[in-house]
Amino acid sequence: MSNIITSSSHGPGSTCLAFSRDGSRAFTGGQDCLVRIWKVDEGAEQEPVTAIDADQAVTSIATSDDCWLSGSEDTEVRRYSKNEKDLDGLVTNTNGVAIRCIAIDPRGKTVAVASDDLVVKVVDMEDVANIYQLRGHERGVRKATWHPSAPLLTTSGSDGKIIVWDMSNREPTIEATIDGVIPAVNDSESPEFLHDCAAVWDPSGQHFYAASRTHEIFVVSKSQWSKSSTLSDKDINGVITALALSPNGVYLASASQSKIYIWSTQTRRVITSHTTPSGSTITHLAFSPRDNLVAWTDTNGVFSRWQNPIPDAFPSPIKVTTATSAPATIPVKPPTGLDLFTADVETVDPNNDFSDIDPNGDLENLDWVVDDIPVGLHDEPKKRSKEEFVKEMVSITKAQPPFQPGSTPADNRKRYLAYNMIGVIEITDQDTHNIINVEFFDHSARKGYHFTDEAKYDIGYLGERGALFACPPDSGLPAKVLYKPYVKWGSQNDWTYPLKNPDSRVLGVAAGGLPPTASIRNDPDSELQGFGNIVIATTESDLTFLSGTGRERRIMGLGADFVTMVAGPDWVFVVHRAGSTTIDGSQNLSYTLINFEDFSVRQRDVLPIPKGHILKWIGITDQGAPAMYDSTGWVHVLTKYRIPHHASWARVLDTNLLERKQGKDESYWPIGVTGSTFMCLILKGRQEYPSFPRPLIQELPMRMPFRRDEAKDELVERELLFIQMALDSLDDDLTTDDILSRERAIDKEFIQLIQAACKANNTPRAIELVKLLHNTVSLDAAMKIADFYHLVGFREKVEILKTEREENQDRLIVARDKRRRWLKPEPVPREVPIRNGASSSRIDLLSDERPPPTIERPGMARVTVPIIETSRYSSVVPSSQMPAASIRSQPPQPPALVSSPSLEGKRKRDESDEPAERPDFAPPPPRQSANPFARQPGQETRRNPFARKLEPNKSLQKTESFFEKVDAAEASSSPTPAKGKECEKKEGPRQTTLFGMMPGSKDKKRWQEKAGESQETDVAMSDIPASDAATLVGVQEDSQQSVGLEDTQTGFGQDWEV
Repeated sequence: MSNIITSSSHGPGSTCLAFSRDGSRAFTGGQDCLVRIWKVDEGAEQEPVTAIDADQAVTSIATSDDCWLSGSEDTEVRRYSKNEKDLDGLVTNTNGVAIRCIAIDPRGKTVAVASDDLVVKVVDMEDVANIYQLRGHERGVRKATWHPSAPLLTTSGSDGKIIVWDMSNREPTIEATIDGVIPAVNDSESPEFLHDCAAVWDPSGQHFYAASRTHEIFVVSKSQWSKSSTLSDKDINGVITALALSPNGVYLASASQSKIYIWSTQTRRVITSHTTPSGSTITHLAFSPRDNLVAWTDTNGVFSRWQNPIPDAFPSPIKVTTATSAPATIPVKPPTGLDLFTADVETVDPNNDFSDIDPNGDLENLDWVVDDIPVGLHDEPKKRSKEEFVKEMVSITKAQPPFQPGSTPADNRKRYLAYNMIGVIEITDQDTHNIINVEFFDHSARKGYHFTDEAKYDIGYLGERGALFACPPDSGLPAKVLYKPYVKWGSQNDWTYPLKNPDSRVLGVAAGGLPPTASIRNDPDSELQGFGNIVIATTESDLTFLSGTGRERRIMGLGADFVTMVAGPDWVFVVHRAGSTTIDGSQNLSYTLINFEDFSVRQRDVLPIPKGHILKWIGITDQGAPAMYDSTGWVHVLTKYRIPHHASWARVLDTNLLERKQGKDESYWPIGVTGSTFMCLILKGRQEYPSFPRPLIQELPMRMPFRRDEAKDELVERELLFIQMALDSLDDDLTTDDILSRERAIDKEFIQLIQAACKANNTPRAIELVKLLHNTVSLDAAMKIADFYHLVGFREKVEILKTEREENQDRLIVARDKRRRWLKPEPVPREVPIRNGASSSRIDLLSDERPPPTIERPGMARVTVPIIETSRYSSVVPSSQMPAASIRSQPPQPPALVSSPSLEGKRKRDESDEPAERPDFAPPPPRQSANPFARQPGQETRRNPFARKLEPNKSLQKTESFFEKVDAAEASSSPTPAKGKECEKKEGPRQTTLFGMMPGSKDKKRWQEKAGESQETDVAMSDIPASDAATLVGVQEDSQQSVGLEDTQTGFGQDWEV
């Protein structure tokens, strides 16, 4: 192939290879005791730089950022300057035994030296006298590799064992021993001794690859330290002599005799291969850290470089990102039999991609599906028919497995099951059992304890009302949960909850409850408050809710992949993954906030985790709000979480911007969030978890990562955020003393900002800040600032704002009413009530024999309000001018009382005498005789000199002008007028006959006494001029006819004589 560059580098025999950290140089060593330094950018004609300090064969080369090391059979480890051939000095020696491998840790500070000795030396490169000796192998050690991020060292020995060493402590310990993977080789002169048996770590650190003794590539999981899957191909035969992983972990290169295969780690398929022409055995492989290039050396001493081994249609082997230019491919049967991606398939080089696959052959060995978790494969592959094939997109983003907040992996047989603001749960492995120690930070409220664990609990949670534990299934026994409430000493309230399905596992647990207001140790009524609520997440894709006493309440289907959860006083915060990860690097994590009381979902949304990062921790703040921390170093707090579907994430801290981190290599292990303080543990270097003994909790000040460097603005907004969160946590209370004190403090900060704005003549900013003030006193201070700077307009606006605030409803009451509206439950849906015996079933109209429904006629209903008609006369509308309908619709009136002696004994009609029912239509009135005194049509009469002028468009009411003048004339003739007489006269009855028009003085008094109980008013008609007699007689006649009509209708009608 034209893209292969070969160079004769060393003599026949074993060779070694290494790239510099920047990828600009390649170092080769061989049996000729030389180390050659090649420039990767130059071709085969170059003359390499040579280091000639070794006395025997060079067996291993390692590089760091500032130097490179070589190890040889002369027992010496030599150090050289970066990319130079000059010797800087010796690092260590192996006391007369040949060196087989040297490995520098990712930080470039420590080197591990493996030799034919049983002891592995770990040397501090800054202080070479500081040496650790690792003893555990029964024979010599052939290879050594470092974990990419954790302080773990893996060594592969001639005894066929891979030992994982924990280097985080002062005395390194054995983390795990893996036997039966690599072959055991006793003879160092045999060809098999030169084959690669190293543990090649994936960049994620979750697993490593190793060439097995069965000529397969094993994938060993870090979580279980056992084989999880296998890379194999029926067309690849022979022993595997070398392995190498691309910088981003997407591709794995293997050498079998003289042929090189490149695998996709996602599809477990060979995507391309190359056969060396020399036919020699390849002893070392390596990917370039910066280019699409693979290099190797063989037993003939030839150094070869393969340029662009990964086709352009595949993802880059260099970029450390989950976004790729093209997806990984698997030939599978399309669901509909259509070739959906024919164009993409044709662009792939058949020599490099699936050239060894026969579309008409047996595809059973190629049929498997890659899980999101890199260690998972389906056990039973499905048979596929021999039909067309398409390319299937496979996500290369590793799915985050479930985890428990505050838990750590085992460290020297110890680990933390829980670590939060309440306390810590420590576990010590004693082989046959565990010792669990529960410690609390507040010893006055709770007392710590320890107990022996025979069930091997591996999950724990420390809640406000109790400690919760869970263990996996073992030896046919199902998984179970243990809850230990915090109760008075001597009380036994522990209970267990086993899972019925023996294959089910517990993925996570949480225990919620109200924080105790007093010491549980001394409170006799602590049991009255209950033991909280328990939530269990299982592999059956559900959440099991139990009470604090073990009563099973509900099993809720989750419908997603569980990740983690944390419980508050009355809710549980569950993080899950709906579906799989995305191809662009997103974990696709969401959360659900579930209420304990009625299992309602308060909030449901996605987590604000950037692409390419994972969730590190979730917890609860001191105000009871959910909080989260991700691998970017960001801290978020969930605001408005108590208001259904109103929550949002507020970023309150970026740990990368902390002052203490500048120039330091450290990370943080979150514990909790208290006010404006981030509680955490400091992790040094590449340490991922806290170790033992237990470190001290550090308090880091929180600062919102605003992009403008305005410390005062950040402080104000951060305090406003916490004040608003405190107000949202209230129910019917208006405020608290703590909130009031914080509001006063923040008002002082606002006043300073207002002063700065006035000084800068920024009136709009000052007005904006005035609106944020909480107290009226602060508004007065703002007006004083306006007076000081002579800002008259600004002062007027502040006065307007103050007046408006004083006149409007109090802001605290408005906020409380708003909370009530938000928290008001929706009304329960009810059925529409059936009225009048109606049935909900459909009625057959042809066979319906029911009576017709009553038809309401509002227009024919009785009028209850009297109708006032306009007329040219003043007091009463004559019946002659009133329509018949209005006469009939008027309510019955009592008969008028007259001064005639024949009517003295007549009783007065009362409302109680009205008949219960009366017809809507009255009979027509009887015919009346003609009135001789009636005014003839066309007859002109003199106008009443005492009448008042009528105003246009005015309803005629009872006028008093004429009668007042009559009363005044009578009063002038009377010697001693009484004060109350005038009122009595006005309350007298209306005259209905001519006999009562001009009564005498005695009759007048008798008439006034009887008229005092009447409902209508009138005046006596004495001393009326003769000129008005005709008009008055006509009025009386009309009144008489009206009264006669009503008497006829009500049974009181009689003949009247004139």
